[in-house]
Amino acid sequence: MFLKFFRGKKASSEGAAVQAGLVRGIDPEMNYCPVCQDEYRRDIDVCAVCGATLRSGSEYLALQSAREQALAGRSMVLAPDEEMVDLRRAPLQEVKALQNILAAQRIPAVISGDEAGCGKGCRGPEMHLLIRASDLPAATEILTREYIKSTALESHDLRQARAALNDQHPETLCPACGCRFPTTVGACPECGLCFD
Repeated sequence: MFLKFFRGKKASSEGAAVQAGLVRGIDPEMNYCPVCQDEYRRDIDVCAVCGATLRSGSEYLALQSAREQALAGRSMVLAPDEEMVDLRRAPLQEVKALQNILAAQRIPAVISGDEAGCGKGCRGPEMHLLIRASDLPAATEILTREYIKSTALESHDLRQARAALNDQHPETLCPACGCRFPTTVGACPECGLCFD
């Protein structure tokens, strides 16, 4: 009886979502950002977070389906004769984290050791993250998005960053946090926003 109650609840909530027109949590009557996945009212055309042009709910669902099919089509098996490229060289912990991010997007990566590593225990040996040469554009895009998200750069408006640093002036104002700093530094000492 107890399980029947929860099964009935789940079925009724799924039925309510279908009745409301939701498909996989997407409302066809709303607009969605294809970049950051934020949801907006129908009368809004541009994402406030990333500035991308919004898509209708049905277009967004079609875009998600196409992405899922592309991911499903990627092979996670690397053949011995495939051309590999060195994507990143870093300590093992960092390389493993990047390997997991790529694996979630169905891009296989191999970790290879560096024979010229320190070996004295100071930082550990440098490792190489190798991927298929054909996966390089997709992997670069995925890791760039992850870097922007993990460093909170997505919340900074960087459109005016180049205009903010004028080498002819002795001092400038950071557009991200408002800190004043000398133009000879090249990066904001408060928030780390880089101008080089």
